Amino acid sequence: MDWILLLKGFLLGLVEGATEFLPISSTGHLIIVGDFLGFTDERAKVFDIAIQLGAILAVCWEYRVRIVRVARGLRSDPVAQRFTVNILVAFLPALVFGLLLHRIIKDHLFNPFNVAVMLVAGGFVILWVEHFYNRKHHIETVDDMRWTDALKVGLAQSVAMVPGVSRSGATIMGGLIFGLSRKAATEFSFFLAIPTMIGATTYDVYKNRALLEWGDLPLFAIGFITAFVAALIAVKSLLRFVSNHTFIGFAWYRILFGGILLAYYY
Repeated sequence: MDWILLLKGFLLGLVEGATEFLPISSTGHLIIVGDFLGFTDERAKVFDIAIQLGAILAVCWEYRVRIVRVARGLRSDPVAQRFTVNILVAFLPALVFGLLLHRIIKDHLFNPFNVAVMLVAGGFVILWVEHFYNRKHHIETVDDMRWTDALKVGLAQSVAMVPGVSRSGATIMGGLIFGLSRKAATEFSFFLAIPTMIGATTYDVYKNRALLEWGDLPLFAIGFITAFVAALIAVKSLLRFVSNHTFIGFAWYRILFGGILLAYYY
């Protein structure tokens, strides 16, 4: 057993879980850390996608009561029905653009330099949104959303197919722009991640199944478990954080980190 490889899997799982739901781009951080660790082959790219499932299961566990309640109410509860429709509508843009652009993005944009550029650009976008954010939002909770609100947020999320943008960052900032409260935007980002990430993970692993071997199981298992635990902690922490703070700190982190990376790779 290659203990060095397992250590890399542990570190990357930690990075995935800690960053997936923060507006700082988990994929971008995985690409950067993987580059420093020398874990950059085709199997590594599949690993980076596969361990996202561990992170998303953390959200399913955190919101298990809500998910079960929605599932039970699909036939008779208008709130559960509207919530489900909103998630499906918001998921559609990522599904369509993902199928159309998946290979182009993976072949041409999955590189550390592009990630660094997007980290910096995304940081300035967050600063811009926070500067103009209207605190008199008209959507207090996710249950107040209409399907048109969900579609707008879904379109914002689709921008995050570019590595370094951040899926959660694009979704949350899009939510703030379109009138959601901080908590509603953050929670909708969590819920929307469930079909988006499960779909992306399943599609990518299936497409690249020929690259995988049974001997990879320990590596994937340790990355999966580590991502689950780290994401569970991150989700709880972010919900507490957004109650009393803005996202400006994350913006400056992106700009600083991305700037250092640009200097390094230049």
